[in-house]
Amino acid sequence: MIRPFNFSAGPAALPEEVLQQAAAEMLDWHGSGMSVMEMSHRGKEFVSICENAEADFRQLMAVPKHFKILFMQGGGLAENAIVPLNLSRGESADFVVTGSWSDKSQKEARKYCNVQIAASNESTDRTSLPPPASWNLRPNARYVHVCSNETIDGVEFQELPDLKALGTEAPLVIDFSSHVASRPVDWSKVGLAFGGAQKNLGPAGVTLVVVREDLLGHALPVCPSAFDYKTVANNHSMYNTPPTYAIYIAGLTFQWLKRQNEGEANAQVWGIAAMEKRNIAKSQLLYDAIDRSQLYVNRVSKDCRSRMNVPFFLRDESRNEAFLAGAKTRSLLQLKGHKSVGGMRASIYNAMPLAGVEALVDYLQEFEKKHA
Repeated sequence: MIRPFNFSAGPAALPEEVLQQAAAEMLDWHGSGMSVMEMSHRGKEFVSICENAEADFRQLMAVPKHFKILFMQGGGLAENAIVPLNLSRGESADFVVTGSWSDKSQKEARKYCNVQIAASNESTDRTSLPPPASWNLRPNARYVHVCSNETIDGVEFQELPDLKALGTEAPLVIDFSSHVASRPVDWSKVGLAFGGAQKNLGPAGVTLVVVREDLLGHALPVCPSAFDYKTVANNHSMYNTPPTYAIYIAGLTFQWLKRQNEGEANAQVWGIAAMEKRNIAKSQLLYDAIDRSQLYVNRVSKDCRSRMNVPFFLRDESRNEAFLAGAKTRSLLQLKGHKSVGGMRASIYNAMPLAGVEALVDYLQEFEKKHA
């Protein structure tokens, strides 16, 4: 069976190898006689799954020992509340608003602390990123929040800001939901990173939080105990019943990522380095096709275009429905843009092979010739 190419922004396509392994293990995980969905989360079988997933992610992303890796629930939207409940101490937090998700984050945080918008790209219609040197950061802010890849607007930080160089000791909080594991993270610049798994790591249901140990233990009294990072860390993500099957699938995805390689036989790169190389090639191929076209346009500044989410528009939007219908007949699925911005969007996460992007580029060119 040849599967269609699924360009969904999330929940998104998973690596086919991961789905096949999960299917093979559905009724009996490693001779246990149980499906993972049937296991006690405190039993030795699932504990081993969770511990291996955590260890594999730490190795893949080179997470330092002084960071805790937590498997939580509630998605990125819940973290918009959980982060200020844990880090703000009811005081102040600065937000860099660069798209729909960071805007949602600052609005939610206002329930728990004093929020300032330190910088915004609203004046450029979300098509660029404000230079860090222009950010208005407060010296007493408890943290600074950025969404390092905006799924809807298609802007991505190609380099994380160095807050110390900008004159603040506040920890940087990044929402990396939509590009986690697509590129390395410079953990020396980060205090906390969070992301829902359903874009690049697995199915919806598990949220990954990577938090520096010194930031634990400061939750507001009103913070639910299941969302107190220190409590979750002390209980190895088992304080409440975790999303067991989602963690299992994420663990299989981590193993798949570790097996990925690129390069010549004598110069192999593996894991995240290989995925970054592949993602650069995929995104460049698609952006080049759009930029050469007279029919399509991407409005994002070239220095901050997302490698994961490529929004584009037909200059003649009366052809949108014909474009989507033709794409579906070629097994190119879920290319319709987010309802808040319209147009088209191709999400080309880690699981999207180069062949999928090549097929999309071929269709773009074919459709343009037909409708020139």
